[in-house]
Amino acid sequence: MIENTSANPPDTREPIERKPIEIAIVRPDAATLAGDRLSHFVGISASTTGAKGISMNLAIIPPGGTAEPHFHPEHETAIYLLKGRVEVCYGQGLQHCRVCEAGDFIFTPPGVPHQPRNLSATEPVYVLAARNDPNEQEKTVPYNPLWKVKSVFERRYDERSTNVSRNSPRRKARRSLTVDPTFTG
Repeated sequence: MIENTSANPPDTREPIERKPIEIAIVRPDAATLAGDRLSHFVGISASTTGAKGISMNLAIIPPGGTAEPHFHPEHETAIYLLKGRVEVCYGQGLQHCRVCEAGDFIFTPPGVPHQPRNLSATEPVYVLAARNDPNEQEKTVPYNPLWKVKSVFERRYDERSTNVSRNSPRRKARRSLTVDPTFTG
């Protein structure tokens, strides 16, 4: 028994309300068209289970089908290829391509453009996709292979090369510019 003394004041905190431990089971009834224009059976997500840091779904690439080129700016993607063969092109301009088949695991880091293509003209491809974002389909960004996305190194180089030295004529000209407050035109 604990005595209430000035050294041990009474505990006035409210009890912590605990939710019962539960699991969520999702049986998707219809495929939805995702941002990459493939059919997805949404499984685990914030909207279906209240997940806070993960999503998982089944994606189907139809025979001869290709996803739109895209990337996920903030989250990682882990894929398990359940059935079929795909060619995944990725990177700047989608210039790198790899062939993957059933049983392969594929990891895509955040910000890496990619585009899977079903290599079969007759059989669909089935993949199980997991991402560390519970709202992953809301953060799929279309990618044009003609875009040049600069790497961190390239951005730093550009910043250094555009810095103007202290005594250059360009910098002096910038310092000597004045604004005419009466100019209206």
